[in-house]
Amino acid sequence: PRPRPGARPVHLIVDSTGLKLCGAGEWLTEKHGTRTRRSWYKLHIGVDADTGQIMAATLTTSDVDDASQVGPLLDQIIAPVASFTADGAYDQDGVYAEVTTRHPDAAVIVPPRSSAVPSATAETAPTQRDQHLRAIAERGRMGWQKVSGYNSRALVEADISRFKRVIGGALRSRTDERRATEVAVAVSVLNRMLELGRPEYIRIT
Repeated sequence: PRPRPGARPVHLIVDSTGLKLCGAGEWLTEKHGTRTRRSWYKLHIGVDADTGQIMAATLTTSDVDDASQVGPLLDQIIAPVASFTADGAYDQDGVYAEVTTRHPDAAVIVPPRSSAVPSATAETAPTQRDQHLRAIAERGRMGWQKVSGYNSRALVEADISRFKRVIGGALRSRTDERRATEVAVAVSVLNRMLELGRPEYIRIT
């Protein structure tokens, strides 16, 4: 969906976590009749750094790359995204493209890999990634984390911890469709709990 005019810009933080399968849903029957164990799924979430609300969520099998879910997560958000923060697993050109295509003015705050090198246009037209590399070279990674706002990523880790503490770390449904519904209901419950009594977070900038 297109960003809704007048909506408050969102500072989005994204991460993923594993959820186990329990009960009979843990087993799959292959075409030739053999049974194999599929022990866990991945929950990908996008959290509003200012409110702690889970703005978007997707559920995938465990072999799905985290970065591939950036587009599906962003497509669930109708407000403009002011910044996108995630860990180094999201340091991919495709992630920058997914964010900037939908939200051209958004800051993408992802730590470059240790082996990262500047782009060919770093001197004449530096990309956001080039700017991160320059800041890291000047300030070190800890300094970059502080000035970039990357330290706010702890908020999504807190939400994941809250999900597992309140909802649990396992999926009980036996089909993918029902598992997706199970996650959607859990997210709705957690967001409602936040509205009733939100923990106080301190955003580090």
